[in-house]
Amino acid sequence: MSTRYDQAMEEMIEVIEQWFDEQLKRDDLEKAVKRTTLQMGIFNDILLDYRPGRTTVDSVDLGLDEGLKSKNAGPFTEEQVRNEIQPKLVEVVQGKLDKLADTPLIDYRFTFRGKFPTTEGKLQVTLLEYINEGKRQQLLERIHTYVDQKLLKGSYPTKPLESFFLTRHLLDPKLFPELDVAWTIAQYDRIQELNKGRQEALAEHRGDIIRAITSWAEHYFLPRYFDVQPSAYSANVYTLKPGFSLEEGQPQSEHGHHVAQPVDLLLYAAVMILRYEPSYSKPKGVTFLELAKQLGSSRAVRMMTEGSGTYAKEDIHVKNEQVECTANDVFSIITIIIRKEEAAAYEQAIAFITRLLKLGFPKSYKIKLKSSVKQYLPIKGLAKSDTHRFFANLLEYPELHPLLEEYARAAIKEFEFYADTEGEKNCMPGSYATFGLGLADERYFPLVEYYMGEVDDEHQLVQDKFTVAFAETRGVTASTVPVLVACLRRSTDSLKLKIQPELENEDKLELLVQSLHGMETYEVERVLYPIWGKVEKLATLARKADGRRKELLIELLKAAGK
Repeated sequence: MSTRYDQAMEEMIEVIEQWFDEQLKRDDLEKAVKRTTLQMGIFNDILLDYRPGRTTVDSVDLGLDEGLKSKNAGPFTEEQVRNEIQPKLVEVVQGKLDKLADTPLIDYRFTFRGKFPTTEGKLQVTLLEYINEGKRQQLLERIHTYVDQKLLKGSYPTKPLESFFLTRHLLDPKLFPELDVAWTIAQYDRIQELNKGRQEALAEHRGDIIRAITSWAEHYFLPRYFDVQPSAYSANVYTLKPGFSLEEGQPQSEHGHHVAQPVDLLLYAAVMILRYEPSYSKPKGVTFLELAKQLGSSRAVRMMTEGSGTYAKEDIHVKNEQVECTANDVFSIITIIIRKEEAAAYEQAIAFITRLLKLGFPKSYKIKLKSSVKQYLPIKGLAKSDTHRFFANLLEYPELHPLLEEYARAAIKEFEFYADTEGEKNCMPGSYATFGLGLADERYFPLVEYYMGEVDDEHQLVQDKFTVAFAETRGVTASTVPVLVACLRRSTDSLKLKIQPELENEDKLELLVQSLHGMETYEVERVLYPIWGKVEKLATLARKADGRRKELLIELLKAAGK
């Protein structure tokens, strides 16, 4: 036993020594922590994964054994790991920390964890939790200075790197053992307020807030009340512990106002996920709401029925003898009941939706429609949804078309999709309005071109369906060619556009040639492919043609770089 034990200890100590030696060779230590005052050190965690002959130490859990039941039981019992191995390994790591604690290598806290195969199965254990009290106090001072100077008194956008650290620090129980929920949420709101003019940066700041609260919820808050069954490939499964509910009887302040509780942070994250994250993240937001509801949060129940409370009552509910409109921003649903099938009802409904979008309502929403009319656009391959039906019904009233264009321009946004479409029928908000208007009136051709400029053609192909319908309805003319080219620039490889017969006409072919001037060769190829297929086919046609037609086909080939 002793030889095996000695070998194991030697192997583990050697990889620990190697890890520290390698980090000390880094030449970016000082530079890394000088980027922001909110980072005290680079590493706050290492994991020793003991596998005889293949032991590793890393600052991230590589999860090499996830989902695999090790057939080889370890050489030691759990008791031996805890009583004999742990003290010696801790002594080695503590010795390193004593020398390095004040260098940029080590954060204000440092956790040393271990994974060991034992005779009783896999053992995961926290071997050492170290806090550098001097660094901790210094970091707290820096956090309060930052909040005071950059957030409370500041008026300029902040740096995403600062948000990365601050959002996590505010929820770190080692820094803030007593969580002041209202104050913490106020800082998150302020970060968003200061960065609201810069969309890409704002999305990054919001992502950091969401990840920080999600990590806090999953590691600290939810495990207090739920048994958690983690999964590497799907969502965690939460089972409420018997007899547990919130340690809140929804406490009130002396003035009768709701006092923010930890569950309010969970709800804050839920709303941010549902409002700002891509659709594939939204189930997590719904889960947070449902877990808060299970804990007895009356606010969660209210949010699920009425929305987040962000909007004024008159902005989310309109009711009269013609129409009733209700909006829930938490689930991104707009419910419309048409009581009288007339222009006035649809006019109020589209004004209701447009106003909400301009106020920041989630663009990836869906409509639940109650109407006796069932119109759909004359375009094959679109989802037969309530959302589609609402816009097709509205298109029957030409006097409302200008309002529909205003809606479309407010709704169109790359990477957003109506919540009731997926797969091949995925479509960007504003699609049905734009398609219907583009087929109805050439006044809206510029809208179609604007729409096509925003299309995420990797996740949507309904633009192909519109292009086919548009070509069949409108043909090839001086006014349609720029629109067709805009559509073809966003087409997918599956589109086949049967306009070759029209392009036998030399005047029409010349319109196409002129519309491609100034475009990159790869874009020209993309435009030509749905019409002629591979460029070689076009080359064959050019060889057989003569006169002006031959010249035009050769010009097309040149534009495509051939």
